[in-house]
Amino acid sequence: MGRMHSSLPRSTPSAHSVDAQGIAAFIEALEAAPNIEPHSLMLLRHGHVLAEGWWSPYSPDRVHLLYSLSKSFTSTAVAFAVEEGLLSLDDTVLSHFPEIDADIGDPRSRSMLVRHVLAMSSGHREDTLDRALAIDQDNLVRGFLLLPPDEEPGAVFAYNQPCTYAAALIVQRASGQSLVDYLRPRLLDPLGIGDVGWTTDASGHELGFSGLHAATEAIAALGQLYLQRGMWNGTQLIPAGWVDEATRAHISNGSNPASDWEQGYGFQFWIARHGYRGDGAYGQFCVVLPAHDVVLAMTGQSDDMQGVLNLAWEHLLPAFGTQNEFRGNSMTDATLAAQLASLALPALETGQGDRPVTSHTFSPSSADTYPSLTSIHLRASDTGLVLTLVEDENHIEVPAGFGEWLTSEATSASAGWGSKHLAVDVIFIETPHRLHIRLDSETSTFETRWETEPLHAPPLVSLRKPQEPRS
Repeated sequence: MGRMHSSLPRSTPSAHSVDAQGIAAFIEALEAAPNIEPHSLMLLRHGHVLAEGWWSPYSPDRVHLLYSLSKSFTSTAVAFAVEEGLLSLDDTVLSHFPEIDADIGDPRSRSMLVRHVLAMSSGHREDTLDRALAIDQDNLVRGFLLLPPDEEPGAVFAYNQPCTYAAALIVQRASGQSLVDYLRPRLLDPLGIGDVGWTTDASGHELGFSGLHAATEAIAALGQLYLQRGMWNGTQLIPAGWVDEATRAHISNGSNPASDWEQGYGFQFWIARHGYRGDGAYGQFCVVLPAHDVVLAMTGQSDDMQGVLNLAWEHLLPAFGTQNEFRGNSMTDATLAAQLASLALPALETGQGDRPVTSHTFSPSSADTYPSLTSIHLRASDTGLVLTLVEDENHIEVPAGFGEWLTSEATSASAGWGSKHLAVDVIFIETPHRLHIRLDSETSTFETRWETEPLHAPPLVSLRKPQEPRS
């Protein structure tokens, strides 16, 4: 697990002119929203953590898959590499891959710069990931550069995963290290970020555009570093000029004034209606609000990410007082602290009374939708039951409690009886994802349904933090 040693001081909302009632209302609104499931929240002002909470069984010592919020960490790795002279924003991407130079004939591909891929302005009009892999499944950069851009690089925005992959691989090549090893002494250790893991591709390279697993406090610390324009404990870790460049709009990405995804794009940061942010699928957020000296870090499982931000703007912005405009008091602080300490995701209801759990093996029903799960074994335990999820040669042991969550190394699960079936919810606790399982003892079959489906349909055994790679 690897709890990061906290490098962020703690305080109370009222001590920093923040009304705790606004934070409480934000939490209540998140919990009431139908398509939002929050997992964690940290709110910082003036560099102090004013509110923090985890919805049990999620907890502060656990990492959480950040999905595309990983991109903002990749951008920061580029910042270090540029500062150290390992590369330049005005290098062509191709110059870092001389072994494929003879393959790339398109002039737009050849002229694409590092700054273009950082700003998602490679010239392609849409994401190229699947097409690039279809061209070369072993060398994503080659497949990407063999796809001629539709426009001149720098002319058009497209959220394009190979852009970030290319930037990440350039840093790995220029430094001779994995991204995690490169960032460890420069970013992770100074910010107090402990154990992390980053998903790699078949060639052993971190994806860059996704796959980073880190604790909520790591998100908060990155946001605070950017809010402080690269300064940390009196040391300028990344240049202030880089922060300014990375968090301004380099390219237009739409014109809807109500959308936080159409206010422009920086270097792997979204410009928002308020401040800027890194974010990842299903509700991973690092929101930086320079005008209020605030950072909001969140993880979750949400289909409505715009809804999360709408609620933040509605409830949090009015809670921030100014230096001469005090908000909140010790009583509202205490009420919020109690609310934060009791956050929990509801367990399954025990249902139709106690029944004995008997050992049984279930096969997929025709309605099953996750093909890698080939069978499920069920047996009783002292605390409820144990499911063994079988994927060919891989076996995942999942203890589950009736009416409560039982947490193991990589899962947390809860069970309840229906009239003719046993329901088990399995949370893959280092990711946003929950798998609903329905076991029918009459037919010895099971059905599954994802609350939010993991991207790229990975095997279940990989739905956890990968080990920190070593160069």
